[in-house]
Amino acid sequence: MDAVLADADARPRDLAAIVAGLGPGPFTGLRVGLVTAATMGQVLGIPTYGVCSLDAIGYPAASGAPVLAASDARRKEIYWAVYDGAGQRTVGPEVSAPAVAAARARELGATIAVGDGAHRYAEVLDLPVRVEPRYPDATVLALLAAERIRAGASSERLTPLYLRRPDAVAATGRKPVLP
Repeated sequence: MDAVLADADARPRDLAAIVAGLGPGPFTGLRVGLVTAATMGQVLGIPTYGVCSLDAIGYPAASGAPVLAASDARRKEIYWAVYDGAGQRTVGPEVSAPAVAAARARELGATIAVGDGAHRYAEVLDLPVRVEPRYPDATVLALLAAERIRAGASSERLTPLYLRRPDAVAATGRKPVLP
């Protein structure tokens, strides 16, 4: 964060708000990112705003026809949403096998796919894959929150979009340490 602020010739006190991608995404990475954003907002006394991370992929890809935005969810699944020609989310976010997402997206008229998940599963999706955007862009996240920021909207709780249970599970019993 220090490097990003230095590139902009800014300091933390110059920030007016914090915008964070809410996911969907992996449990630990999402949790760390959102806790960091919330902590910065609290320490600096500035509002925080959340945006669905898929919106930062689907919105800029809108070009008049519906688009499928997908990110890799691991376990041979994708996180996905469908956006209309104006970039507004019409379905999602959801998590499923790529074939299920592709079928639903085609039902909704999607003609292209974007995002890392689309690249990874291009053959299964059977939709043309646009090169960019592949990942959420911070500038697009800020753009999608800009109206709330300009309006001076109250700070939002940064609630992660978890679409499935985490891989880690609590131990159910003690393991013996002696033979």
